[in-house]
Amino acid sequence: MRLDKFLKVSRIIKRRTVAKEIADKGRILINDKVAKSSTDVSVGDIITIKFGNKTLTVKVNALLETTKKDAAEQMYEIVSETFAEKF
Repeated sequence: MRLDKFLKVSRIIKRRTVAKEIADKGRILINDKVAKSSTDVSVGDIITIKFGNKTLTVKVNALLETTKKDAAEQMYEIVSETFAEKF
């Protein structure tokens, strides 16, 4: 499954176009390698996303083509969530 589609279906990022934009700016890593929006995601991959002052790291548990809101959280587990300090 494409990275941008996974982020949308899992509801980590609300819109696929936003996921594509963030990925194409080099702000998403899969297994510590810079990923583009078209990069394939597999079960067990570790995805790191940098949103402004927040960094979210998740582990992919399942790949589903469509989900309901409550089932979306079963697609991944949060490994870490850090916030940059403001000066």
